[in-house]
Amino acid sequence: MMDTATLDLGDVRAFLLTAQLSGFTRAADALGTSQAAISMKVRRLESQLGRRLLERTPRYVRLSADGSAFLEAARDLVGAHDRALGAFDAERRRVVVGISQYLLGVQLPPLLQQLHNFDSKLHVELRAAGSGALLRQLEEGVLDAAILLQDAKMPRAGRTLCAERFGWMGAPQWRPRAGEPLPLSTQGEACSIRRMATRALDAVGIAWTEAFVGQGAACVGAAASAGLALALLAERVAPPGTVDLGPKLGLPSLPLRKVVLICATRERHSRDALEIVSSAFADARR
Repeated sequence: MMDTATLDLGDVRAFLLTAQLSGFTRAADALGTSQAAISMKVRRLESQLGRRLLERTPRYVRLSADGSAFLEAARDLVGAHDRALGAFDAERRRVVVGISQYLLGVQLPPLLQQLHNFDSKLHVELRAAGSGALLRQLEEGVLDAAILLQDAKMPRAGRTLCAERFGWMGAPQWRPRAGEPLPLSTQGEACSIRRMATRALDAVGIAWTEAFVGQGAACVGAAASAGLALALLAERVAPPGTVDLGPKLGLPSLPLRKVVLICATRERHSRDALEIVSSAFADARR
């Protein structure tokens, strides 16, 4: 039976973040508290509603049927509260996040939707660039945070979000022309992925040529889709219909690269939003 007392907004917010981030620990990090405190808040809300909102196992936390039914109402409740508190705010909240061009892919629309659900008044500015440019913008104070591929030359430590696997992406039936160097689609000489791949080819004596140069995963991947070259891309951002042809063509395997978050803001709400971004990248590799 449901307790008709007023719902505690802290409990509802804990439920929403746990559902959105798929775990009590991530929700605790976002709210700056402990996993036990978040779990207690969710259990208290479930007890008050007389419904089990989350299914818990050692491997995952996910919405139950009742949790799914309650989700939208919970968002409306917290959203109405936040809008009321911010009714006289003259300045809109804003967070600027830089993301490596090699990491932007099909997960971007759901990521933006998650951020909107977290705070519909939050103005999110995403800037795509190479890792070097993102690091410079962080140092200049242009960015609140950056998500990029870890590099040995990186001057600042970051929090590891996931490990990204790169491959030799091309159309399934694509084959190089006999007697000609392997054509590659890259982001140019300054790109660390290009250096990683060409060194691997040089080490095993495979001749290569840079057949196409573009900026961003979509541009580099277009050459693979068109059959012009093999694109050096992470599997998650490769164009639909392309596959890693490395094993079939006898090409050297490429090492995993860590994806890291470097955060430069101390503002609590912005850091909460960045937890949503971090979760999206980590979840995309599962």
